[in-house]
Amino acid sequence: MDRRIAVVRALEAAAPDRLVDVLATCLRQHYDADRVELRLADYGMRSLQPVQRPPLVLEPLSVDGTPQGRAFDAQEPHTVSSGSEEREVHLPVTVRGDRLGVLSVTVPGHSHSPAVQAELHAVATALGREIVLAGRETDEYEVQRRAERLTLAAELQWLLLPGRSCARDEFALGAHLEPAYAVFGDGFDWSVSPEHLSVAVINGMGRGMDAALLTGLVVNAVRNARRAGLGLADQAALADEAVFAQYRGTAHAAVLLLRFALATGRVEAVDAGSPRLWRMRAGEVERLELEPQLPLGMFGDTPFETETVDVAPGDRLLIASDGVYTAATPAGEAYGERKLARTMKATRLLPPAQVPVAVLTELSGHLGHSPLEDDAVVMCLDWAGRPDAARPGAG
Repeated sequence: MDRRIAVVRALEAAAPDRLVDVLATCLRQHYDADRVELRLADYGMRSLQPVQRPPLVLEPLSVDGTPQGRAFDAQEPHTVSSGSEEREVHLPVTVRGDRLGVLSVTVPGHSHSPAVQAELHAVATALGREIVLAGRETDEYEVQRRAERLTLAAELQWLLLPGRSCARDEFALGAHLEPAYAVFGDGFDWSVSPEHLSVAVINGMGRGMDAALLTGLVVNAVRNARRAGLGLADQAALADEAVFAQYRGTAHAAVLLLRFALATGRVEAVDAGSPRLWRMRAGEVERLELEPQLPLGMFGDTPFETETVDVAPGDRLLIASDGVYTAATPAGEAYGERKLARTMKATRLLPPAQVPVAVLTELSGHLGHSPLEDDAVVMCLDWAGRPDAARPGAG
């Protein structure tokens, strides 16, 4: 049997909480591996937390400035010579564009080759799939990836999310929440069908658990409407009614809904509040002005309308909640749209999965590294479209 297949089958048969142990045993048997380490990206996407059991004790590593971080950021294997006898191979653990962490394997130098590296890369991808599936049965990997304890509100918000990044031929996107371990009212969602990519960015009013519960209601109401086959305006209307029925106008949520037609690139939008949309095309950044509509839950019977956004292959879109562009220093200097546009240009060479953290890091620097007064969400999407797609509005 092919040794890569043997390792993958062993992972598939392993107990969910024993994946790393089984993997280490298999890699020693089939690849003469000396050390096997799995590190998962923490909620802040700034450190790689070791998955370990006593007596082995490993320290977290920074994403910046480490070989493991290089593999994570570049999403490519990175090899380091550990003396003349060994090679340390760092491999991204990624599932359908969602970056989970890095698998590091030390193998004899004489056995290292491009073919072996490709096999180990495939093993790392298989490990990622098993980690995602294992989350249905064990808390092991959720616990190990945490650099600190989550608040209960943040726990609810992170459980709602579909992932932190996603990639297909037509698009690549990434999103992030801050403060990662104490977020409460902001959230995002996405879903891909054969015909559409649907995206939602939500900013629920209030703080703490009240905001988290409100945002949870909105996300699930939008999902319920989407899964029932309703159009974008009806999704907003159903969520509006759900929030009003629960809160009777005392709480509301600001939402931006987008639906991309994968075959044509036509984008429908419903702007129901404060999340704003920017587009970078040919290096130039502009805010896309959408028709403002009422936030969800204010009256319960609000009619919503869709409008069309022009997006072409090569465009980059960025969505930010008001916790980004209204954040101000103690002296009252807001981060603002101008600085956000500069940050978009400065990060234009980064892949979408890295842009949200980069924007929020820049925001933290603007604030003097003081805590955010409000939580914030940033989503970045690069649109490639399909080669045979007609440009929206053409013809």
